[in-house]
Amino acid sequence: MARLLFKLAQVPDDEAQDIRALLDEHQISYYETDAGFFRVGLDAIWLADGAQEERARELIREYQAERVIRQQQNYAQLVEAGQVPNVWQLFCAQPIR
Repeated sequence: MARLLFKLAQVPDDEAQDIRALLDEHQISYYETDAGFFRVGLDAIWLADGAQEERARELIREYQAERVIRQQQNYAQLVEAGQVPNVWQLFCAQPIR
């Protein structure tokens, strides 16, 4: 029976691509659904075989732990370089938001 593995709402494209590549690399069969035109459905990655769920979740946990460290390092480098926008710069970029 199919099992919901990973919701794709609000997920950056590079992270979604990495998750797909990770599942492909470990030969875990999956399929994707999208929310559709009216956004009634669910953007997600589903496992075709529920028996692979534990292994797939562990792989994703490991990937996300590595990603957090990588993103924190990238942010620290941007702060050091002075490339992180302050609150005023963010407001000026999107004043209505």
